[in-house]
Amino acid sequence: MEIVYIKTPMGIAKITGDESGVASISISDEGVISNDIPSVLQEAVQQLTDYFEGKRTNFDLKLNPKGTDFQQKVWRVLQNIPFGKTMSYLELSQKLGDVKAVRAVAAANGKNPLWIVVPCHRVIGSDGSLTGYAGGLGRKMWLLEHENPSSQQSLF
Repeated sequence: MEIVYIKTPMGIAKITGDESGVASISISDEGVISNDIPSVLQEAVQQLTDYFEGKRTNFDLKLNPKGTDFQQKVWRVLQNIPFGKTMSYLELSQKLGDVKAVRAVAAANGKNPLWIVVPCHRVIGSDGSLTGYAGGLGRKMWLLEHENPSSQQSLF
């Protein structure tokens, strides 16, 4: 498994993967930025860089996250939430065909190993509130604002 650490506006992203695909992307406040990017991770680094520069609204990477069948199913549905849009945990459960699975869906969402690429940050509470996020609610808010910046109208 190859590993690379890159600087992002939100901290240091750790990307792991191999020829089978990207296995994980996580964020931390600490880490040493890599000097060399393994060839199998170059596309992931480029696409994340493009995302943060506002040049990319979706990802086209070969993914290989580890998880249960149910988690994999939730993560696939998450990838269908459009850039700049949000969905509640209840709506996500409905898309999966079981409104009673809200807690299981939330738990699977919290186990998402592919930060940003599988956009769990786009899932919010039914009342519109920002709810749990492994990277912290400040990062979740930053990502949602990055994807849907409010346009202040001029007063003059």
